[in-house]
Amino acid sequence: MKPAPLLVLCALGPEVWALRGGDWRGAAGGPPVLVRTGVGRRRAAHTVRRLLTSAPGGYGAVVVAGFGAAVAPGITPGDVIVADGVRDAEGNLFAVDSGPELSRALKTRGLTAHTGVHHTADHVVRGLERRALHLQGALAVDMEAAAVLAALQEIRPALPAAVLRVVVDTPERELLRPGTLPAGVRAWRTLRATVPALVDWHEQNRPRPAGPRSASLNHPTPSTLPQEAS
Repeated sequence: MKPAPLLVLCALGPEVWALRGGDWRGAAGGPPVLVRTGVGRRRAAHTVRRLLTSAPGGYGAVVVAGFGAAVAPGITPGDVIVADGVRDAEGNLFAVDSGPELSRALKTRGLTAHTGVHHTADHVVRGLERRALHLQGALAVDMEAAAVLAALQEIRPALPAAVLRVVVDTPERELLRPGTLPAGVRAWRTLRATVPALVDWHEQNRPRPAGPRSASLNHPTPSTLPQEAS
C-alpha cells in the first residue's frame, strides 16, 4: 500500500512559499500537502479538523511549521526551535515526542536547532511577557500549534506530529515588522532548508506494512513539486 503524504500546516503564505520550494525528493507518499491555515488558534483548529475529517487516513503525519519568536535569551534569528511539548494559554500541555528526533535530523543537515516547549498565545507577545514565558519553561511562542495538537488528539491521536519554528525575532531584538527586515529573509531561507530533515523524519515515522519483513523500506518515486491546498 502506498504511504500517505505529509500534511504541512503554516499560518502564513510566505511560510508555504518557502516550504514549497524546498527539496522534497524522496518524500514518503509523494509531494506533501501544504496548507495555509491563517493566523490564530481558531483558524488553525478549523482547518485541521476540516482536513482530517474530509480525508480520514489521507495523511501519514502532520507538521506545524513556520516563523516564530524566541522567548529564551541566547537564540539567534535563523535558529530552529523544535517542540517537545506545546502549552496553550490555558496551561494545557501537549507532549510532542518527535522533538529530539527531528532536532537531530536538522542538526545533521547543518542547521542550528534547539528543542523545548512552545507556548501558543492568543496575541503577539512582547517584552516582559516573553521573559515570564521563559521563566515558565518555554523557548518559543506561536499562535497556532496548540490548537492543531488538540484537534489531532481528538480526531487522530495516533498520527505522528511535529512542530518547528524558525526564529525571526528574539528577546534581545524584537522586530515590529519581521517581513521587511534581514532577519525575516534569513528565517525564510532557513525554513526552506528544513525540508530535507522533514523528509527524513517522515520516512522514519510512517506506518510500515505488517508482516515478518515489515522493517524493510519501500522508497517512493521522487517528486519535486509539492501540492498546495487552501
